[in-house]
Amino acid sequence: MKIVALENFGLSLDQISYLSAGFESLGHTFSFFENRSEEEDTIIERATDAEILIVSTIRISEKVIHSCPKLKMIAVAFTGCDHIPLALCREKGILVSNAAGYSTRAVAELAIGMMIDLLRRITMFNTETRQAMGRGIFLGRELSGKTVGIIGTGAIGMNVARILKAFGCEVVAYSRSKKSEAGELGIQYLKLNEVLAVSDIITIHTPLTPQTQNLIGERELGLMKSTAILINTARGGVVNQAALVKALNEKKIAGAALDVFDKEPPLPVDHPLLFTPNTVVVPHIGYATQEAIK
Repeated sequence: MKIVALENFGLSLDQISYLSAGFESLGHTFSFFENRSEEEDTIIERATDAEILIVSTIRISEKVIHSCPKLKMIAVAFTGCDHIPLALCREKGILVSNAAGYSTRAVAELAIGMMIDLLRRITMFNTETRQAMGRGIFLGRELSGKTVGIIGTGAIGMNVARILKAFGCEVVAYSRSKKSEAGELGIQYLKLNEVLAVSDIITIHTPLTPQTQNLIGERELGLMKSTAILINTARGGVVNQAALVKALNEKKIAGAALDVFDKEPPLPVDHPLLFTPNTVVVPHIGYATQEAIK
């Protein structure tokens, strides 16, 4: 079969060569592209003869699917598949697989780091210190003792919960399905409104589905404490971006740290979340560690 990777996923040339040799030893051809492109026409040009397509976060449109008549499988080197037209793939008999669990530790660690960053204002103070400024009268807050609300207790959410417990946090959760391990850790499941109201920190770890699209909107943000912070390392579409911008600008919540947005970074220079107060933004790096990718 002809296997095409639309990007190299941050792997070294030695790792790419190892994969290529493995595929070729089984009688397949394997090619990859060093330079990542999200342009539809470029994707079609690269994928048109592929029987198996490997992709991470590059959005695959229906036009791409229709332009690849030999396609039998899309292997998503990522946990979510909301950037793949699954209904059309089912209709055409194209198998879609993902890589669930590969970045559980990586994303959980980033979420914890973002919490500490906002509570202690690390990123902001780094910039201000370089501008010959001091801390003034600012006092940070400790993670220990905070009530953290986890939205989605899948593999990543549960890993976050275990780390938070080690920090001495109280953990509550809202999730479609409840995990027995949560009870063993002393995690209390509540209704979404209750989680939002009692938490000092909200951290989102739910997939993007029609049910979770805009799950956190203006009403939900309004239920949060004015001292609370929001962490999103899941999917940008779970949080209504306009409502979040409004809540941050009006100081309805104390801050936000975001790894995901309404579009895949790089963001346009005028994106409103680049100008909101006490906001830490990073370009979708949660899954991107050497250990996870390998």
